Amino acid sequence: AVPPGGRCTGPWQCDDAPAHAPPQPRQTPPVDAPAPDLLRSRLADARLMWIFSPPSLEEGLAVLEQVLPHVDVVQVRPKAPGAHRVPTEARTARDWTRAVLGVTGRPADGGPLVLVNDRVDVACLLASEGCGGVHLGQDDLPCVEARALLGEAPLLGLSTHDADQLGAALDAPVDYLGFGPVFATATKGYREGLGPDRAWIASTAATVPVFPIGGIDLVGAAELGQVGRAAVSSVLQDARDPARTARALRGLLTP
Repeated sequence: AVPPGGRCTGPWQCDDAPAHAPPQPRQTPPVDAPAPDLLRSRLADARLMWIFSPPSLEEGLAVLEQVLPHVDVVQVRPKAPGAHRVPTEARTARDWTRAVLGVTGRPADGGPLVLVNDRVDVACLLASEGCGGVHLGQDDLPCVEARALLGEAPLLGLSTHDADQLGAALDAPVDYLGFGPVFATATKGYREGLGPDRAWIASTAATVPVFPIGGIDLVGAAELGQVGRAAVSSVLQDARDPARTARALRGLLTP
């Protein structure tokens, strides 16, 4: 069980800490954690990221089993209650990520990369079970502190929403960036998007992979062909045929 408390308490152990827990000394990655070279090689080749944020875990896992051959990265993002964005509870993030890993298997065995949203502590805890890293937002733990907690091996992603944030991220210890919203999206309440042209500019300016995100459907994916990557959510969860939709999305994103 996850003990009560306030931060990562030891080598790759986590409690129900706030996402802004102060960093502790860097720990040696567990022996069974995915190899750093494998993680970064798979990330470099990744085209389609699924933001796993279904109405319920059971519904999401049912879709995951169908889209598994066609997605390269699964970012586990349990829905937080209420209208305002709050960090996911550690227990919920742990349980959802562990359940996803139970379906995907390990990256070394051919499964997609699995990342957890917000929770650096959960990424530490589940590294030995195959979790590849964590994705952070602009209001989450600073990347330098997150990297100090994670060590050098796990992947670290960061959301960016404009040119200034993108520029600042170029000096951060991150492995990939999200950029958006590219299109209007009800999920985050954006009525207008930044557009595929800005996403392409971001992808060419960055030195790490950039995943456009926000309101991306099949039509939008076709406009992101030059970028060659995208992060999607409801277009897969709500699809009548998730496998066919995922296959089509990935095809549109392959240069």
